[in-house]
Amino acid sequence: MPFAIALAVVALAVVFGPQLWAKSILTHHNKHRDEIPGTGGKLAIHLIKSGKLAGVTVERIPAGDHYDPINKVVRLSESVYDAKSLTAVVVAAHEVGHAIQDRLGYMPLKIRTNLVRIAKFSEGLGAIILIALPFITALTRVPATGIFMLIAGISVLSVPVAVHFVTLPVEFDASFKRALPVLSAGYVPECEIAAARRILIACALTYVAASLAALLNFSRWIYFLRR
Repeated sequence: MPFAIALAVVALAVVFGPQLWAKSILTHHNKHRDEIPGTGGKLAIHLIKSGKLAGVTVERIPAGDHYDPINKVVRLSESVYDAKSLTAVVVAAHEVGHAIQDRLGYMPLKIRTNLVRIAKFSEGLGAIILIALPFITALTRVPATGIFMLIAGISVLSVPVAVHFVTLPVEFDASFKRALPVLSAGYVPECEIAAARRILIACALTYVAASLAALLNFSRWIYFLRR
């Protein structure tokens, strides 16, 4: 039992530790800076125009910065779109980085986009299959039915895990191959490049934590089925 408790504590630390650290980094650099030439929204619009990303637009939303590859929209939260802070411009550049990936036909982004469509309903479907498994096996009294449903359930539940792990190279590429070179080209003072890199690392770690959380959730279902 003590080992199980220790393992649970370590798992929580691995998942939530990076998120807490990332939040502190983003908050620390979210102060108004007069030397930054424009807001996150203005930078995103400028980068889209200068990069000739035809058809890509920028939207201001309450929360949840992301790039929508289906509708070709960079969506920035109010705290990023309206702010003149290091966090705002770095996050904006990162999201435009995804638009650049899209224009270049970056394959991991295409794979993630397709997997996300499947994952929207697959996790719930997988949970239903696994919960119904013992009842259907008992009703049909055919062992092969249970095995088939078990394989189907695990396959469906593995899709969200795949989404999270495909997301990692997509996010790291958008941060360090797309956004950082752009920011280093004069959009951020040279003395702040190291801080911009820390912000990008912090953002990347949140996706690492999300991937680990998805893996833990998948492992929980496997443990449940083995009992």
